[in-house]
Amino acid sequence: MVEPKYRRVVLKLSGEALAGSDGFGINPNVVREIAKELKEVYELGVEIAIVVGGGNIWRGQVGAEMGMERAAADSMGMLATVMNALALQDTLESLDVPTRVQTSVDMQKIAEPYIRRRAERHLEKGRIVIFAAGTGNPYFSTDTGAALRAAEINADVILMAKNNVDGVYSADPKLDANAVKYDELTHLDVISKGLQVMDATASSLSMDNDIPLVVFNLNVAGNIKRVVLGEHIGTTVKGK
Repeated sequence: MVEPKYRRVVLKLSGEALAGSDGFGINPNVVREIAKELKEVYELGVEIAIVVGGGNIWRGQVGAEMGMERAAADSMGMLATVMNALALQDTLESLDVPTRVQTSVDMQKIAEPYIRRRAERHLEKGRIVIFAAGTGNPYFSTDTGAALRAAEINADVILMAKNNVDGVYSADPKLDANAVKYDELTHLDVISKGLQVMDATASSLSMDNDIPLVVFNLNVAGNIKRVVLGEHIGTTVKGK
């Protein structure tokens, strides 16, 4: 059997990934397909942590643009990520994959509070851990949450699963026919070129902690497993 390249990973899933073609809400069939792919990776013995977004339900930035106070709008976004995390947990456990949800905002009747050493212990015991509610603070994205959790649990890599985009391009390939796909970049390249991989705070945090990033298309079946096994797909971001 081929040995995985990465032993402990943080998978960043956007909320939109759970909506599928619906564009809004949670599509049970889409969630189940993602869960099946995660089970295949789990069965390789890989320790999996997931950071999930909430854009399929609510975006704090949109609320702020509507006139809401930003902290309140972002708090609503954190709650959206918890809903997504619980949906993903339920689907994984229906496939006999042991799972824990940890939230950055205390809501102990719904999920565990985030405790770094407890999260690491869950991973060591073969449980998938889903981190919800971002960093627990307004003004910080779930991308930053993924970079922070990856640093805290000493993950080997952050896997950035994108919808219908197979890597990082010099421009939006849907709008610019001359956009060039990058196979490899440094974190500094991402920041200096203003590439829309993750926000600048998340990129800086990943760079400072020397955490590699692989950006790939989630909508191609088997891609999560291919990345974990070391197949060169998408775009790899590493180093300074």
